[in-house]
Formats: sequence, structure tokens, C-alpha cells
Amino acid sequence: MKIIETERLYLRELLINDKNELMKVLSDPESMQFYPHPFSAEEVEKWIRWNIENYKKYKHGLWAVILKEGEVFIGDCGITMQNIGDETVPEIGFHIIKKYCNKGFATEAAFACKEYAFKVLQYPKVFSYTTIRNIPSQKVAGKIGLCLYKYFEKNGEKQIVQVANKN
Repeated sequence: MKIIETERLYLRELLINDKNELMKVLSDPESMQFYPHPFSAEEVEKWIRWNIENYKKYKHGLWAVILKEGEVFIGDCGITMQNIGDETVPEIGFHIIKKYCNKGFATEAAFACKEYAFKVLQYPKVFSYTTIRNIPSQKVAGKIGLCLYKYFEKNGEKQIVQVANKN
């Protein structure tokens, strides 16, 4: 079932059967350079199960990103509840398979998720955070209208938090 549709993409709930495709990004050392480590097959399955629980609990999570042309799985993108410093907030996150990076897919999917957070979920604000070293993710957040909110420490590393307010 399509949750969100854009010009080139649609987002749907992740399924356990997506594990092998999702491993193409979550198990890739380059794609996961800003995480503590690339995910094992077991960690990818746990990731999918965590999102399935999020769908039940919050009515959102990270969704599969499907390229309409060819029905190709290219990653995940969505809204999860994250602890940022001392608050729990809706956060837009994404992971796009390297082969599909730098084609505007992350921006297209993340922008659609921002609109969904405001229009459907009725959140007054939406956030994005990443390690200070992850410039590509910060650029995507900027392109979809998020601005600097604050910095905080997580796992001994400085994080940047960006935010957008509902108009």
C-alpha cells in the first residue's frame, strides 16, 4: 500500500522481505560511515521490525522508497520518534542505496515526508539530526526547508539538529 507518492517515487511500509534490498544500503560501509558500523543481516532485520512496531505505535516510521520506473527498491525514508538531547521529537531520516544517490531522490522523499508530518500527522515541527560530519544529510535537510536548531552530543560525537515549523 502506498503511503506517500511523489513524481518519481512512492513510499510504502517496510516488509521483512525487503531485508536483502535494504542491506544494500544499511550494510554498505560507505553508506553507513556516519553510523557506529554497517549493519549485519540480523541488524537489518531488527531495523525492519523496529519500523513495523513504529507503524503500529505512531502510525509512521521509515518506509521503503520505491522508484516508480521499474518498481525498484532504492532505500528507506520516513519519520521516526527520536530522542534529541532532552526531548523526543518526530525526525525525518533516510538511507538511499549508493547507486541512486545524487539524483534528488533523498530530497524528493524527505520533502514528501515533511509535508506528510505536517498535513497528515499534524506535527507542529519536524526535525532532522545527524553527526556534524554528515554534510550530505544536512544539505538534504536544508533543501527541504529545515534550519539550524541546536547541537548536542550523542555517543561522544557532536550532532547537528535542524528543524522546520508547520506553516
